[in-house]
Amino acid sequence: VQNIMKHICEIAGATYKQNAKADISLRVITDHIRSTTFMVGDGVMPSNEGRGYVLRRLLRRAARHGRLLGVTEPFIYKVCDTVINENASAYPELAEKREYIKKVIRIEEENFAKTIDKGMELLNQVIDDVIAKNGKTISGDDTFKLSDTFGFPIDLTIEIAEEKGLTVDEKRYQELVQEQRAKARADRAAKAGSSWSESTMGAIAAPKTEFIGYKAFEGGAKVAAIIKDGAFVTRISEGDDASIILDKTPFYAESGGQVGDTGLISAGANRFEVFDCKKTATGHFIHIGTLTVGEISVGDSVNAAIDADRRKAIMRNHTSAHLLQQALRMVLGSHVHQAGSLVDAEKCRFDFSHFSAVAPKELAEVESIVNGFIMSALDVNVSEMPIKEAKELGATALFGEKYGDIVRVCNISGKSIELCGGTHIDNTAKIGLFKIISESSVAAGVRRIEAATGLNVIKLIDEANEKLYKACENLKISNANELAEKTAALSAELKVKDKQIEELNAKIAEQQTGSLFENAVEIGGVTLITAALNGTKPEVLRTIGDKIRDKSPKTVAVLSSVNDGKATLLAVCGPEAVKLGVNAGKLIKDIAAKVGGSGGGRPDSAMGGIADINNVDAALNSAAEIIKAMQK
Repeated sequence: VQNIMKHICEIAGATYKQNAKADISLRVITDHIRSTTFMVGDGVMPSNEGRGYVLRRLLRRAARHGRLLGVTEPFIYKVCDTVINENASAYPELAEKREYIKKVIRIEEENFAKTIDKGMELLNQVIDDVIAKNGKTISGDDTFKLSDTFGFPIDLTIEIAEEKGLTVDEKRYQELVQEQRAKARADRAAKAGSSWSESTMGAIAAPKTEFIGYKAFEGGAKVAAIIKDGAFVTRISEGDDASIILDKTPFYAESGGQVGDTGLISAGANRFEVFDCKKTATGHFIHIGTLTVGEISVGDSVNAAIDADRRKAIMRNHTSAHLLQQALRMVLGSHVHQAGSLVDAEKCRFDFSHFSAVAPKELAEVESIVNGFIMSALDVNVSEMPIKEAKELGATALFGEKYGDIVRVCNISGKSIELCGGTHIDNTAKIGLFKIISESSVAAGVRRIEAATGLNVIKLIDEANEKLYKACENLKISNANELAEKTAALSAELKVKDKQIEELNAKIAEQQTGSLFENAVEIGGVTLITAALNGTKPEVLRTIGDKIRDKSPKTVAVLSSVNDGKATLLAVCGPEAVKLGVNAGKLIKDIAAKVGGSGGGRPDSAMGGIADINNVDAALNSAAEIIKAMQK
């Protein structure tokens, strides 16, 4: 470590233990350089996902601390030499990958250097704006812009914000990240997925893809074909969106409600990131993705590796979907049958036949049964057998699905037996926890349940607890057990105040109604009242209008009120005024239209609005002319 620190000090022109702030930066860089060197040596590449994102954050944080020391040029890759030399005896593979490690880190440094100055300029501007407004928090939108446009990892923004005594709206930032990822996945799948079709697949001479993913998460393979922009090609280069066909693969292709695997196809330093996998009628597995590093050609020997953590989460959710169906049949009846499903890493979505909404008590019972299966640590046995034998076992099949003579059966210790080609865990205990998120209607006679498993349940609980704690904080109570009693008391208190407000509004309306008749004018047999009652709430304005109409059957009233920069118009017509040809709905519509507003309603009562409050007087003044036109 001392030699690594010494090398950094030489580059930065600094001396350790002479300046407290500089010492922090020197220690951060030293720690991060060691970590990043080992991570790259272990095959991790900078990216926006998983370990790759951790690597990117470490590199960029180290680069930022380098700039605090006055080092603006890429330097981390140079110090890698010292890290490798210091660890060569214990980790000889680092020395073997020396140039590769340095290249990966140098490229990441160079990419970050292109944007960090502009990013710092924006961040400083944002910080100045927040401080100028006496704020304490940098918005999630600004944080996302820094990350998306300038490559600032959120923890770097948080670190800089803390130095200024500010916080970051991390919740909003994460919402924007998830929105962007969902859109990016959809866009890339549409783009790359459109590069192949079933008719294109018919031209491939290679045998159908051998699926090895039931037993392995990765394995060697050969590139059988590559498709780019709708045509077969022999080679793809860095940045190309394409579809790769292998002779064998551990990637599960989307089917039976289970989403396709994601992962990596690599050949040395060449890397093809797979973000979806589909299967054609000809039995070829289509690995859809982007070549992020190097190039890949037909005939290359590659290593195909799925995202194992994601697959395991999918397997937990898929097995839980089987348990869910069994629990539903136990609680609701044998009429329950699967009507569709979606199983991914975040949740399991299960559609089933049922005639009405599932009651809360029934949902609780279903959830309890599934968790009972999980706690019982039931073995999950998946095997192939003749379909006749599967039916004799009582295996459940998906209605309308076509099956071959040999089928795959998922048997959960006799509790649930289903025909299924998906992937499953080997014991229910590995699911951990099961929690129903929602129950809703999909169509007539079809209900939908969404549920989470494993760590996703813990996440849901944490989010619920956070809301609970916030509610307690807002209500100034220390114990969540007091929440129900406190909210009931508040509700009763609000009802009393609402009644008081209603009575007060009635008194205000009564007082204002009498004075309005003082300025009334006669037009063609009706009495017209116009008045601007600024500050009057819309509901009070409506009450005043009702009282005017009840007091004088021949009266037409056009009233306005401005609240919070918004103008409201009200027109009411007594029954005699309506008989004389005045229509409140048409009146308010015509008045509002003259000043760029809109409105309408019944013949005796109507409301509207005006965008520009400066036009209120003009609107009121136009009432007499419009009423005259109505009476002609």
